[in-house]
Amino acid sequence: MKAIFVSFNQAYYDAILTIMDRNSIRGYTYWDEVQGRGSKKGEPHYGTHAWPTKNSAILVVTEEEKATVFLDLLHKLDLQTEAQGLRAFVWSIEQFI
Repeated sequence: MKAIFVSFNQAYYDAILTIMDRNSIRGYTYWDEVQGRGSKKGEPHYGTHAWPTKNSAILVVTEEEKATVFLDLLHKLDLQTEAQGLRAFVWSIEQFI
């Protein structure tokens, strides 16, 4: 099992859920509003007057095969509109209940 944490511009929300639905990735935890700034480039997403865009985050736990496909599709989405901001991180899950 793999955990994928995705931090993204809120504009990506529907596209990410569509990717998940089409690939039978059902379970997730969603944070509607998170703040952050990319480590290399891109504008901050603080939801303020100066930096009005906002980020959201999703944590998905799924089988390794689905995680690989999900990450590839997220990468393709990010390449389409890189200025929006999307990052994904993968961890191995050792145990769960």
